[in-house]
Amino acid sequence: QPCWSEYLTTRIEQNMVVNCTCPISECRAQPTTAFICSIVSSEEIIAKYEKALLRGYVECCSNLTWCTNPQGCDQILLKDGLGYGAACSKCSWISCFNCNFPEAHYPASCSHMSHMTCAKCNHGFCWRCLKPWRPTHKDYYNCSAMVSKAAWQEKRFQDYNERCTFHHHAREFAMTLRNRVSSISEMPKIRTLTFVLDACKVLEQARKVLAYSCVYSYYNQDTESMDIVEQQTESLELHTNAL
Repeated sequence: QPCWSEYLTTRIEQNMVVNCTCPISECRAQPTTAFICSIVSSEEIIAKYEKALLRGYVECCSNLTWCTNPQGCDQILLKDGLGYGAACSKCSWISCFNCNFPEAHYPASCSHMSHMTCAKCNHGFCWRCLKPWRPTHKDYYNCSAMVSKAAWQEKRFQDYNERCTFHHHAREFAMTLRNRVSSISEMPKIRTLTFVLDACKVLEQARKVLAYSCVYSYYNQDTESMDIVEQQTESLELHTNAL
């Protein structure tokens, strides 16, 4: 029993317990949950084992996923077949179910969010595989015929990137304000503060849409549809700033 206990404890701590087999090389039998719980006495190790089982189950189910809130959340979400899901019931974060980007990014598509650029060195890479985006910065600028176009595209990228960054910062401000109001210990039961909380939630969502609208506009080449999008974005930004 001591040998089994040490073996199973090691496998659990190394996150290798889900498909572990008997330590005898010729034996492919897998220890059952009841057997593991009868051998391992540490409640902490058993808790890790149960988390590993749950994690393995979620990863095997195509209609389940974890909440992607970067602040940390252990909630399991049910995919609804859309590009984004309902807000997490625990932390209210909205995740994208179609790509690895950490949040829903409407109106920008998943392909838009795959192309990322480092703000420090301008290195372009794919969000999904982390490989360099092609054509590379060096290859693009080696062609003298493309220099003027490249300069124009760089300026265009900087403009949209600055707008996108501004809206993300403004969104963080709204979140901070909402948290500060919510943390008031002696919350008076008046509609004024309730309105502030509701307004902050609307402000957060509006800033989020405006930020990802910049991504959508940057990649969209359809001039006719872009005129409508820009008008709608300008109207939304005007009302958001007023709020």
